[in-house]
Amino acid sequence: MRTVGVEEELLLVDPETGEPRAMSAAVLARAERDDAEQDVFEKELHEQMLEFATHPQSSMESLRAEIVRCRKEAAGHAGEIGCTVAALATSPLPVSPSIGVNHRYQWMEEQFGIATREQLVMGCHVHVSVESDEEGVAVVDRLRPWLPVLAALSANSPFWQGKETGYNSYRSRVWQRWPSAGPTELFGSPERYHRQVADMVATGVILDEGMVYFDARLSQRYPTVEIRVSDVCLHAETAGLIATLARGLVETAAREWRAGREPLDPGVSLLRLAAWQAARSGLAGELLHPETMRRMPAEAVLRTLLDHTAEALEDHGDLERAREGCARLLRDGNGAQVQRDLMRRTGSLRDVVTECVRHTQA
Repeated sequence: MRTVGVEEELLLVDPETGEPRAMSAAVLARAERDDAEQDVFEKELHEQMLEFATHPQSSMESLRAEIVRCRKEAAGHAGEIGCTVAALATSPLPVSPSIGVNHRYQWMEEQFGIATREQLVMGCHVHVSVESDEEGVAVVDRLRPWLPVLAALSANSPFWQGKETGYNSYRSRVWQRWPSAGPTELFGSPERYHRQVADMVATGVILDEGMVYFDARLSQRYPTVEIRVSDVCLHAETAGLIATLARGLVETAAREWRAGREPLDPGVSLLRLAAWQAARSGLAGELLHPETMRRMPAEAVLRTLLDHTAEALEDHGDLERAREGCARLLRDGNGAQVQRDLMRRTGSLRDVVTECVRHTQA
């Protein structure tokens, strides 16, 4: 059974005002002091961010429990120095992000300018194990049209710098400022994949392979495919659903490859439109159908995703949980809908953030 790991980026905020706090270095120092052997938490580009990575799990129940545990530990370490964490993909309140003191981050600021200075966005990356680079590239090629559906499910960033954006996932639009971000063409083989990455680094536009921000890529550090399209999810349950569906998609893609089925081949232009549509409407409107690239209601597209992955999900014992999770999000709304409902009810973005702090640890 394929293992799955999750990396989540959390926003550090003041527990009373909801304003972002540039305290990641202090939180990391406290985490290292308290849990020196855990090595769960990592620094990120901005001082208002904190990242954690779970251990690989084969059980989705165990993975969700670890996400909950890591979130609670992050809140505990942050609470000891006067801040807390919120699983928000952008800050609803205005913020001037502080870039971390790090050669890599300083290089990025010099190279990319305002795009680096404003890039305070929090994502969720899912790692799914693969047996080889050959299988991994075959999977990356076959995931392409399905990834916008995961982005729509996870959408959790309707506000930016104190304003309503009109998007469900504005984080994904900000993320597209990186020159290497977004969907890819078909690679066809590990050799072509690695040659493309090497050529990108050789341009000097990016510093190294770690800055190749494909929507799905081969991990540098692990024998995994890393899926990078999702907002950090407001609820741990939603993060678990994204991980479950990601494993189902990877397993389905690998089976199709082994059976000799060719990948769908919408061009990058259509994939960008599908990603934009997912960011704009989330689950509240229409998405582009992965197989036809035509607009359909989000509920119908989710049914197609579940049908596409049903055999793999069933074999892993995840099908019913995935169906229930998708039904719950359609009924109750994803993070973007929860944030907007809170804003309508309270009229205050500060209250939105402080309430989302509670949701983060629920």
